[in-house]
Amino acid sequence: MSVTPLATVRPVQPAPAFRGRIGLDARSGHYAVPRRYRLHLAPACPSGLRISVVHSLLGLDDVCPITFLDAVPDGPDGGHSVLRPLYEASAHRYAGPAAGPVLSDDWSGRIVSTHAPDITRDLARHFGGGRSALYPCGAESEIEAVERLCRQGIEEAAQQAGAVDSEPAAHDAALDKLLETLGSLDRWLVEREYLIRDQITAADVELWVALVQLDTVHRHHLDAATVHRIAGHPTLWAYARRLTAHPAFGSQLDLTGITRWHHARCRGLEAAGAAVQILDWASHAARTP
Repeated sequence: MSVTPLATVRPVQPAPAFRGRIGLDARSGHYAVPRRYRLHLAPACPSGLRISVVHSLLGLDDVCPITFLDAVPDGPDGGHSVLRPLYEASAHRYAGPAAGPVLSDDWSGRIVSTHAPDITRDLARHFGGGRSALYPCGAESEIEAVERLCRQGIEEAAQQAGAVDSEPAAHDAALDKLLETLGSLDRWLVEREYLIRDQITAADVELWVALVQLDTVHRHHLDAATVHRIAGHPTLWAYARRLTAHPAFGSQLDLTGITRWHHARCRGLEAAGAAVQILDWASHAARTP
C-alpha cells in the first residue's frame, strides 16, 4: 500500500477538567434555571458539534443561548481569547489554553463544565422536558457503549490507520478494527431507522458526529482503496444521510469550519483518500426543510 506523507497533529496542552453539574436542588449551586447558563462552542470541533445538535434537538435557543466560537482558536496555545476571562475567573492564576466547549454560569461569570458528555446529559435532563427521550430510561449503558465504540472503533482506529508513523502491523490492526466496527454497525442498522430505539437518541448523535469526522477529517489521512472500503457500507451511510437531512443535524454542519479546524491542527501532505468523498454532506443538508 502506497500512501503519501500524512498530516501530523500539533500537540495542544489539555485544558483543566471543569466538571460541575446542573442539578435540581438550589443547594447544589448550579441549579436549573432557564437563561442562567450559556454555551460557548464551535460546531467545527466534534465536541461542539455534538452539543449543538443536542441543543437543537431540545429546542433550547431561549433557555440556554449559544455563543459561537471561531473554528480556529486564536491563541498560540490552542485556546480562544474570548474565553480567557471565564477561565481566569474560574481557576486562580490560570495559565493554560482557554479551550471550548464551555458551559458557563452567567450569574457568577464562571465555568460550570468543559466536559461535553456531562453538558449534553444535563441539558436533556433538566431542560429537555418531554424531549429528554434523547437519554431514555434504561438506555444509559447502551449510550455509553456507543460512545466507547465510536471513540475506539471509529475515531481512534481511523487516526491510527492514517498515522504516518504507524508500524505496518499497527496500521493493519487499526484498519481491521475500523472496518469491523463499520461492518457491525452496517449490519445492525438493517431495517432500523435509528440506532438503539425507535426514535432519535444521544447514541444517534454520537454515531453521526463520528461519521462526519470520518468522512470530512480522517478520510484525508487514508489511501483511496481504504476509503472505498469504508464507503462500502451502504446501510450505515444511508443512515448518516437521513440524519443529515434532519433540521437539528444538517443545520449544525459547518463544513468550511471543519476544514479550517482540520488544517489548523494538521501539517503535511494528505493521502490519496482526500479525493474520494463518501457523502455529499452539503447537498443532503441543503434539502433540510
